[in-house]
Amino acid sequence: MGVQISQLLPKQEIKIEELAGKRIAIDAFNIIFQFLSIIRQRETGEPLRDSNGRITSHLSGLFYRNLRFLESGLKPIYVFDGKPPDFKKKTIKEREAKREEAAKKWEQAIKEGRKEDIMVYAQASSKLTDEMIKESKLLLQSLGIPVIQAASEGEAQASFMVMKGDAFSSASQDSDSLLFGCPRLVRNLSISGKRKMPRQEKWIDVNPEMIELHSVLKELNITREQLICIGLLVGTDYNDGINGIGPKKALALVKEKSVDQILAETDWNSEYDINEIFDFFVNPHVNKDYEIKFGEIDKEAVKKIMVDEHDFSEQRIDNALDKIIQQKKKGSQSSLSGWFKKS
Repeated sequence: MGVQISQLLPKQEIKIEELAGKRIAIDAFNIIFQFLSIIRQRETGEPLRDSNGRITSHLSGLFYRNLRFLESGLKPIYVFDGKPPDFKKKTIKEREAKREEAAKKWEQAIKEGRKEDIMVYAQASSKLTDEMIKESKLLLQSLGIPVIQAASEGEAQASFMVMKGDAFSSASQDSDSLLFGCPRLVRNLSISGKRKMPRQEKWIDVNPEMIELHSVLKELNITREQLICIGLLVGTDYNDGINGIGPKKALALVKEKSVDQILAETDWNSEYDINEIFDFFVNPHVNKDYEIKFGEIDKEAVKKIMVDEHDFSEQRIDNALDKIIQQKKKGSQSSLSGWFKKS
């Protein structure tokens, strides 16, 4: 879920094409969960599966969405979570319990024919396994897309990469990147286009949004440390929020009291030291020894994963790959032609 402060944040709608030529550090777990949630059969809520019953929604999403990214000139870099901090264990257990409960409600909704609830509970039951993570990495690397292993939280790692200048922006549906100091965050990158509203026969247009940290701090007239305090008061993946305090009330509170006062005087009701969590946002554990290396599409390796292993249509995979490979060749030729003309 991440920190729920979206309503406070100034956003600017953009088009994917505006990110052409830019490196985007994508929170891998966040985007894969979206594919597992969204790519499902409308009537039953069932995810895509191969002939052996293995879920393939994540592979379908990663394949087609990343070809769209590459076609638009975007340079995706996928950042995978490492070991979570100890103070995230409670959140992880709660999420597992919610997924199990959603799975039971999904099954019951199917039995009772409650079509309006089937997809809602099916999506809430989505689970990312170690095998899915492994094959997601293999597919991305076969598409020539860099994969970075974070030391701890993926969003912290992506934020570090943007701050260092190795990426232009991070990409995630959550706002945690901003608390980690990320200068730019792109939302809706993986779900842009038409989207059906839950429990409604209504479709809406979803466009990518750019959120810039300096604009957030300027408009709210706060510091990054105060923004972290707002997150802690509302609730993060590492601590429960304070009852009765939403984003607007938290914003007012950080302007009334100092950061030190809020940290010291608030009844946090947490088994962990709130100062330790605050410090984790300021100085997170990150992998500083990483290499970003873009490669060419390995068509045969992609087909081995998608067609041979998971029964995707060979013709569709061939057509999609040939289109982007030809486009990249034309782009390279145009670049070389332009280079020689300039010379």
